[in-house]
Formats: sequence, C-alpha cells, structure tokens
Amino acid sequence: QLQLVESGGGLVQPGGSLRLSCAATGFTLDYHVIGWFRQAPGKEREGVSVFSSTDGKTWYTDSVKGRFTISRDSAKNTVYLQMNNLKPEDTAVYYCAATLAWTVVTSADEYKYWGQGTQVTVSS
Repeated sequence: QLQLVESGGGLVQPGGSLRLSCAATGFTLDYHVIGWFRQAPGKEREGVSVFSSTDGKTWYTDSVKGRFTISRDSAKNTVYLQMNNLKPEDTAVYYCAATLAWTVVTSADEYKYWGQGTQVTVSS
C-alpha cells in the first residue's frame, strides 16, 4: 500500500523548534518531489517547502526562509522539515505530499500522494 505518514507535530512556544517527518511506505521517494503544505483554520492550503529527489533542488515559501530546512534520509525513505524559531502564524495542520517529477513542484494540485496531516500549534 502506497502511503505517506507524517509525525512530529505538537505544541511549542514561540521561538521553539519542531522536526516533522514524512515516511513513505510502499514506494521509494527516488525520482519523487516531496512537498510540505499547511492549512490553518479559515485559510487556504499553502506550500511551505519542497525537495526534489531527482535534481536535489529545494524551495521555500518566503515566510519560512531562514527558519525551516527540508532534507531527506534516503536510507529511511523519509523527508524531514526542521522548523526553528517558530511563530504563532506557523500554526496549522502540516501535510506532506509526493509526486513523480524532474524538479520542484509548488502546486498542490500536481501532487499524487498525500499524508494524513500533523497538527503544529505555536502558542505561549
């Protein structure tokens, strides 16, 4: 069964850190682009960061540049999103998604596989 499973969400104070994990089962992330998206209550889903296993390129939305880092562990078939200096506006459900592609893809509509989501809450 082809599946993406996110973990690592939780409650953290402003300025804190979390590391989200996206583990793929049933398929390899080779030649896939893996994206992290988030959706806050009452807001549209937005792209946060993308990693291309094919060409190694990455993409970050402006609001997280310098704070978030996306990476991949090939041996574990897992992609991580390290989130530092978290802000209340980062509060959302975070989803990982994957699709076959040659380079980064930022449109959610182009992703084939989706995880179930993990809640991130940044609050004091």
